Parts: sequence; structure tokens; C-alpha cells
Amino acid sequence: MDTQLTYPEIVKKILQEYADLFSEGSEHPLRTVFDDVNHSYLLLDSNWYGREYVHHTPIHIDIINNKIWIQYDDTEEGVATDLLEAGVPAHDIVLGFRPAELRRHTEFAVA
Repeated sequence: MDTQLTYPEIVKKILQEYADLFSEGSEHPLRTVFDDVNHSYLLLDSNWYGREYVHHTPIHIDIINNKIWIQYDDTEEGVATDLLEAGVPAHDIVLGFRPAELRRHTEFAVA
């Protein structure tokens, strides 16, 4: 892991990359929401698409007890992959969107 970056910095970098990717060429850019006090980080899509209003959070990550909890992930490859590629060890990543009894069957932390 790049020891120069903290977990919040890594999460913010990854979310900003997704925001840039999903917003490329779009008149409806996605926004990042970073709450460093509560350690909660979101990618937010709240826009009008024609006559339909969309309010969606494609990615929601919290940092709890020094572990990165992926609370929701609507990406194709998965944010966990990006975190691993950034050098975050699997034992510091929790798939919070999975029930605890299923988490123990993954390479990631249970809690």
C-alpha cells in the first residue's frame, strides 16, 4: 500500500475517479460527497433525466474501526478490486452489503 495515503485519501481518490468516469461527456455529472467527520463517502447521482428524477448512490463507503466498509457498490468490477489495487489489504475491507454469515466465505474481513 502507498504509505503516503490514508484510507480516507484512497477512498476519495477512487470515488473521484468514478465520478470523472461516469460524468465524462454527460450533462449530468455525478457528485462526490465526503464527510471526514463521520468517515462516510458517497458517489451521488441526483439529476433530472428528461421527465424522470433520479436520486441514486452508486457507491457508499464508510470507514469504521480503521476498516473500509463498502456499504453499497453498483459498479461492474467492484470497488473492492480498486481498493486492493490501491494496496489496501483484504483484511481491512468489509463487504458491508453482504450478511455477516456470508462475509466469512470471502477473502475480505467479516467486520
